[in-house]
Amino acid sequence: GPGPGGLTRALLALGAAHVIAVEHDERVIPALEAIARRYPGRLEIINADALTFDPKPYLGSTRAKIVANLPYNIATNLLIGWLSIEPWPPWYDMMVLMFQREVAERIVARENEEAYGRLGVLANWRAETKILFDISPAAFVPQPKVTSSVVRLVPREKPEPCDRRALEQVVAAAFGQRRKMLRQSLKSLPADPMKLLAAADIDPTRRAETVPISGFVAMARELTNSRAENSPPASEQ
Repeated sequence: GPGPGGLTRALLALGAAHVIAVEHDERVIPALEAIARRYPGRLEIINADALTFDPKPYLGSTRAKIVANLPYNIATNLLIGWLSIEPWPPWYDMMVLMFQREVAERIVARENEEAYGRLGVLANWRAETKILFDISPAAFVPQPKVTSSVVRLVPREKPEPCDRRALEQVVAAAFGQRRKMLRQSLKSLPADPMKLLAAADIDPTRRAETVPISGFVAMARELTNSRAENSPPASEQ
């Protein structure tokens, strides 16, 4: 979402060798084309929806950096998509993104913090996260009613091993009823909650916000094992 190109122009001025600008709004393409003429051969403009755009054909063997002042209405969906890429590690080696402050806090949150939840588990399982700085509403025209934050996410080359979908399922169940004890909130899963908790060495009376990422990973692995044990042999299917 480069828009008329403020951030795009800054990246080029600071020496970015090749910028791929993905813009959904055709009305601002002429402004971006003017910047491209100022920096010949360094700005590639793609008129597409970032939610469905696949950059890999444009990258060759190079890993990209994602830099964006994200549209807030799709920011979380974009981030989850980039964190859910398979196989891992992904086609980028860093993301520097702007979010509403509340969303940024959820991204970097860890266990026993108020903002800790599903997004924090996924983000910190697969990346190292950090809020770099805040941006005042006064920096924008028109001024929003919220403070913004810039977050850096660096993909972990080897996250703790588990099936991502199983992890998402465990985390969704745990935080779906976050005020309940885990022995109760995990009952929606297709496995015995007590077995999952035992495999992770977690007290069944604990609540989701107290469990570190490693605990959710251990439960996800046990969920995967439980499914494999309960699946009929191929000859019976």
